[in-house]
This record gives sequence, structure tokens and C-alpha cells, in this order.
Amino acid sequence: MNNSQHPNKAAVAATVAGEQIDPFAVLGMHRGPDGGLSVRAFFPDAREVAVVDAATGGVSLQLERIHAAGFFSGSLPPPADPFPYRLRVRWQDGESEAYDPYAFPPVLGELDAYLIAEGNHAEPYHRLGAHVRRMQEVEGVAFAVWAPNARRVSVVGPFNGWDGRRHPMRLRIESGIWEIFIPGLAPGELYKYEIKGRDGKLLPLKSDPYGFSAERSPSTASVVFDLDRYSWRDGEWLSQRGARNAIDAPIAIYEAHLGSWRRDADGAYLGYRDLAAELVPYVRELGFTHIELLPISEHPFDGSWGYQPIGLFAPTSRFGSPDDFRFFVDACHEAGLGVLLDWVPGHFPNDPHGLARFDGTALYEHADPRQGKHMDWDTLIYNYGRREVRNFLISNARFWIDRYHIDGLRVDAVASMLYLDYSREAGEWIPNIYGGNENLEAIDFLKRMNEAVFGDGVGATTAAEESTSWPMVSRPTYIGGLGFGFKWNMGWMHDTLEYISQDPVHRRFHQDKLTFGLLYAFSENFILPLSHDEVVHGKRSLFGRMPGDRWQRFANLRAYYGFMYGHPGKKLLFMGGEIAQEREWNHDTQLDWHLLLQPENAGIRRLVGDLNRIYREQPALHQLDSAAEGFEWIDCVDADNSVLAFLRRSRGGGDFVVVVCNFTPVVRTGYRIGVPEAGRYREILNTDAEHYGGSGVSSPEPLEAQPIEHHGRPASLELKLPPLAAVMLMRSG
Repeated sequence: MNNSQHPNKAAVAATVAGEQIDPFAVLGMHRGPDGGLSVRAFFPDAREVAVVDAATGGVSLQLERIHAAGFFSGSLPPPADPFPYRLRVRWQDGESEAYDPYAFPPVLGELDAYLIAEGNHAEPYHRLGAHVRRMQEVEGVAFAVWAPNARRVSVVGPFNGWDGRRHPMRLRIESGIWEIFIPGLAPGELYKYEIKGRDGKLLPLKSDPYGFSAERSPSTASVVFDLDRYSWRDGEWLSQRGARNAIDAPIAIYEAHLGSWRRDADGAYLGYRDLAAELVPYVRELGFTHIELLPISEHPFDGSWGYQPIGLFAPTSRFGSPDDFRFFVDACHEAGLGVLLDWVPGHFPNDPHGLARFDGTALYEHADPRQGKHMDWDTLIYNYGRREVRNFLISNARFWIDRYHIDGLRVDAVASMLYLDYSREAGEWIPNIYGGNENLEAIDFLKRMNEAVFGDGVGATTAAEESTSWPMVSRPTYIGGLGFGFKWNMGWMHDTLEYISQDPVHRRFHQDKLTFGLLYAFSENFILPLSHDEVVHGKRSLFGRMPGDRWQRFANLRAYYGFMYGHPGKKLLFMGGEIAQEREWNHDTQLDWHLLLQPENAGIRRLVGDLNRIYREQPALHQLDSAAEGFEWIDCVDADNSVLAFLRRSRGGGDFVVVVCNFTPVVRTGYRIGVPEAGRYREILNTDAEHYGGSGVSSPEPLEAQPIEHHGRPASLELKLPPLAAVMLMRSG
């Protein structure tokens, strides 16, 4: 054996100590200056290591242990050409054989590394993370992770005894990405990254920021998963997605938390496939057009409801595998339902296995807590000004649409991203370069994200939960907007809930809470949200907010839903609202399904189903949700009677629906309202109908509009208004 081919002692010592900054220069097969070949390997606790010719299966070289810790080396004399080989290792309790990871070329191509470093890679999730690949005709897993300030990064897992010395990675200096191909690994393998900071200290083991799957909480390892093996069945849906998400389409959203919608008999979660069999037909039967899921990205704490995610690229394993979730999405699409995801790019938790100080520095977050710490939630704020971080988040938005066929993203807590002084006192924030409180980097990120989603041309959409009066949230970026498809109308929600919570005797003094929203209703493409945030933390359930005796509470809720579905804007209702859930939402248990045994609760569900059907069927109720020409007041000033009347029109004005709401428990006979045309009218909805649990009061049929001018209109109807009810009318001839 030619001992001159052994590496120098310093290189061996650094490898054994886990301090080798360039492991590919030391380990693997190398040609020596004399034309021979040397092979070096590090296997702690191994007894013997041999080089096996992969073609013949014969032993080509028995390696010599040159360090007691398990560093082996050997050489073949010249002339010798490199050849594919495996390393056969004899341990105290057996033998293993595998290809040498240090015999394989780089994982990333030069263009990928360049684009990632530039922050302009459209789909970095195809390169970063763990990917099942075939390299040089060998199956294995390619790992790549961004950690530019690390001194050393290793992949660890059960396959190497979680020993960071075994598989140190190659640093791509031009991009700060560490990479390695480990042959023989397969889907299902657990792994993490062991990272040593520049100061030489080991960090807590880190999950993969681009990991596609994760262990079931409270365990935190990433899991190798092959996303290329699922066969989709939703081609027809995808061809229609753009039309289903359009601002002139009927969009009625059922918002759900998968862990507490329903559970099995022993209280365990339903899996994604169970939910496909139970939740999907339930939502379809109720007539909703979309399901919106509270965040399903992997998260460590159940009580965060998913709003403190760590694995942005992994659907939570609480309910099954990534392919199980794809099955759920497929089932939604086959049922004609769009799938919206609650998406959280505004902050992330400081759990040690996550993104916090990922490579020993403030890599994903700002170092200065005045910019990098979220005061409300004790979480960390992304550094949107860093191109790699911005690329990470934008690619994640694309990822869910590309790899999971998600139809849209509802972006959480946009206001907290837009303002540098959000929830901060004077002196607790840093102004932007112009001295203002606008977060210019976050604004740029949101615009680029929306441009990426809509620019892909696949029909997906976005919605902003934005609670301030920031202008043009749902307007295109090329005219100065943020570029969202829709915006949640938080003002409408707060005002109308405050109104409906009043005792009817006091409502005459608060009618502006119902009418004020029409002053700005068409400044954005609005969604009217009755969301999860309104039924927790002591706010009471929607039913719990209703005043009066039990009958009046149900009647108030029915009237409120009728007003909501008549009002311009897309609709969103959190689960439980359709059964008049009486207690607050509790994420630790399922909804109170037993309430449906009571006729009043069952009536609410029937009403929601009919409201969704009418909303879908009548263009006047949805086509111009975001356009002023689709709405006309008939009478908004009858505060003394707490009555509102208005028109909804379809495009061109031909079809119209008359909506009249009586928010007092008084039957109003002979109540006259003006209408655009004479002729016969019919009720298409009355929330006081007996089959909804109401008293059955309605105007006698046939309803004939008389040529009597009223409310500035050429004809008028004389109605019998039911108590605490909303009525919808249409021309019938």
C-alpha cells in the first residue's frame, strides 16, 4: 500500500472531530500525484471497510484504519482509473454495504445555484430540501439547505445514528447552500440538519425548511417524501378554476379547522382521507363553493391552530401523509369545491428546531428585535428585504398551487406586515428610509407574491386578511395596488356584529352600523367573513351574541345570515355557524353535532343551504359583488322601524333581487317599498319560514307591484314583514 496517498493528519483529525469544512476534498475516491487512486472513508465504530467494485461485486481494496475513531484509507497503484464502487463495512454486530456519498457530483447545477443566490428561482423547492433522485444510475436522496453562515452542515438521521460527523455536506460558496447525495436512502427516512455555527458551537438539530413531510407532533424530524408519485384526477376542475375564482363568480366559503370539525368515536383526529369522505360531501350538500382550511402547514403547537408554522412546505402529519392531503384536495375538486389555504408568511415561532437563528445567525428573521420580533405573539418576523427569504416565501406560495393544486391562499395578518409600528409603542420600531411607518420590503414582497400567483396563469387567487384602510389591497400592482384577488371586509364584520348584538329596542340608534359599509363596499373586491376569530377568546359564538329569548336568538341569527347573503361581497362562514353552535369554538374537541337533533338548529342549517343555493343561482346576488352598479338602496333611513331595503342587480341590470330586512321582533303589515318595475313578485327566501324554525309570517301571494310611486321608483309593493327576518323577492312575470 502506498501510504503517501493517505490524507494529512490535520485533515483526518478535522474529519474525525466534525470540523472538516470541505469533506469532499478528503473523503471519497481521489487520484494521487503518481496516477494512483486513494479511497478514504469515515465510519465511527466500524471494524473493517472494503472497497467493492460495483460492476463485479468483488473486493478491490481493503482499507486501513488510520485513526482509532474510524477513519479508513487505502490506495490502488497506478495506472488506475476511477470506477463505481461501494463500501462494505463490518460492524461488531453485522455488515452493511452501500455506495459512497462522497463519490457523487454536486446536486445543484450552476444555474440553480445562481438563481437561488439571486433570489429569482421560480421553483427552488424542486432543488432545495430532500429529493428522491437517481444519480449515476444509483437511487438515493439529494439534500440541499441554505445556511450561508454555518461552519459545517450535516444530514443526520437513524441511517447514521444521528451522528453529524458521518455525512457532512458540500458548501456551494457562490450561494451559501450545502448539499449532498446519500445513496440508498428512500422515502420515509427521518432526517434533520446538524449545523455548527461560525463560533464552532453546535445548534439544536434543525428541521428542513423545505421539508415535504414531518414527523407527527410533538416529534420534529423531517421525513423524506417523494412528491412525484401521486396521480391527480382533477384535470377538469383545473380547466375551470379561473372562472370559479373570478370576482363575478359566486364564492361562498366554508372555513374549517380540520382538527375540530369532527372527530372519531375515541376523540382522535379524522385523517385527510376520512375528511374527504365526510367533510367534502357535507360542504357540497350545504351548497358552499369553496373550503378554506385554517393553516395546515406543519406546526408544533396545537393551540396555535396552525398560525405558528415551522414546516411551510409540509402539510401537517396530524391528519396523514402529503398524498393523503392530495387525495383530500382531489375529492374537493371532484365535488366541485375549491380549496383555499390559510397561509402565514407574516411570522414564525422561535422553536429551536425551526428557522430561528437557523445557521447561528438571524438568517430568516431580522437581528434587531424592533424589526424581527412580533410583539403580540412572541414570534419572529421574516426579513422581507433579504432576497433569499423573499424567494423562500414566494416559492412556497407557488408550491401549494403547483404541487397540491390549491386554488387560493388567504394571507394571514397582512396589516402586521404592512406597518413597521404594528403593535409597537414609540421608540420600539425603526422607520423606513423615508421616515415613514410603511414596511417597504414587506409591501414589495406581497406585490411580488401576488404577481407570481396570478402571473402563473393557472387561475389561482389570493385574499388578504387586512384590517386597516390601506388603499387598493385587491387592485393590480401595475396601478399601485398590492395585487390581491380579494380582501376580507373586517369593517363590515365588526360593525354588523356590533349591530346584531344590540337589543332590538336599541337598534334604531345604530342603523349606521349596517349602512356605513356601503360607502366603501366597492373600493375592494371584498369577502364578508364570519370567521374563527369571532367565535373564540370570550367573544361568544355567533348564536351566543344574539339578544333576546331563545326564539329571538335563532331569528336574529337567521335574519343576520339573510342580510349577509343579500349584501355585496363574497361570503365566508366558519364551521359551526351553520348549525348555530351555542358555545365558543374549542380546537380540542369537535363541533356540537348533537344540536342538530333540535329543530331550531337543524333549521339554521337548512337556511344556510338555501342561502348558498339562491346565491349561486341568482346572478344578481353575486355577479356584481365588487361593482357599484350591482347595488341600489331602496330605503336605508327607516331606522325607527329598523328596516332596510335594497336591490341587487346582475350585469346589464336586467335581473334584480329585492332584499328587505326587519331587525325588530314586530310584524309589520302594509309595509310599502318602491321597486323598479310593476308586475308580479314572489318570495325566493324568507328567513322566518317555518321549515327554518320561524313563525311562518309572509306576504300573501300573489304579490303584485302597483303603479304607485314610492322611494323614488315607479312602482311599489305592499309587504307583510316577518319579525326579525330577511326576505328576498324577485319578479315572477
